[in-house]
Amino acid sequence: MKAWTITGPAPHTLADLKLTDVAEPTPGDTEVKVYVRAVGLNPADYKVIESSDTPAPRVVGMDCAGEIVAVGSGVTNWSVGDRVMYHGDLRRAGSLAEFTVTTALSLAPIPSNVSFEQAAASLCGTLTAYQALYRKANLSEVPTVLIHAGGGAVGLAALQFAHDLHLPTIATTSARKRPLVERVGADTIIDYHQEDVTAAVLAATDGLGVGLSINTIGGEELAADVARMAYNGQIIAIGDGMPAHLDLDSKALGLTRSALGGVYGSNNPTEIADLGFMAGVVGQKLATGEFDPVIDRILPFDDAAEGLRILQRGENLGKLVVNVD
Repeated sequence: MKAWTITGPAPHTLADLKLTDVAEPTPGDTEVKVYVRAVGLNPADYKVIESSDTPAPRVVGMDCAGEIVAVGSGVTNWSVGDRVMYHGDLRRAGSLAEFTVTTALSLAPIPSNVSFEQAAASLCGTLTAYQALYRKANLSEVPTVLIHAGGGAVGLAALQFAHDLHLPTIATTSARKRPLVERVGADTIIDYHQEDVTAAVLAATDGLGVGLSINTIGGEELAADVARMAYNGQIIAIGDGMPAHLDLDSKALGLTRSALGGVYGSNNPTEIADLGFMAGVVGQKLATGEFDPVIDRILPFDDAAEGLRILQRGENLGKLVVNVD
């Protein structure tokens, strides 16, 4: 079968990603084999390629939508022909291939009126936002939520989920991605290139600050969030890096990490199955039109590497999806 693969010794770059012939995988007892129809591209895909910890050869890609073509002997709740979506385990061969194998635990059904492309676009960033708001955040006293990088995949999904929860929203974005935020909707939009984010947040909250920050930036932006928070507020940290001088005590702030695919390493079947549950909820929202994955473009399989380069250069406006069929 054809698969996008990195080979040779690390470190790797996107220049090392090649479309090659590899053997078709065979599912184990608790696994399913999926005929891949669409793959959502994510920044994590090229970060995995460039990581010195990534072994090669390796098929890349983590978000998958397709049809089950074989099931392991221990799989009883899925059948050949089922349309499924899932966020994959980075320890396995990836989804940018004609066929792939995954654990049955994290699968979710794709509703009949949802396309493979819509499903594939609604996984990594979407489930990260869902986890942050519905799993990690304490929403009992949140007058306003600040969503960093509102025009990114996590931000656009978080805005939509915040609307579902009837939370007033403040979103930071660039001028280039402002139309995406306006399309989804935010009560206050801050252009972080043109405005002082802290001053704008405080102005929008009558000086009180926000009760919740969904921080996808990490690093120094986590420390900067302290001045933007209300007393007893909570920061959900999705971006990398933790500054040493982060002052949580002065406002009795809570800090919670949110991460998605790393749950596979826990070997906790309940937590892994929750990936499938969350994807199933998102699938239903897609089916009813309650969620918009904001797709920029759909690329042919042969252009997957170029799609990752577009993503790495930050030239996309919305999700990039690869049509494998």
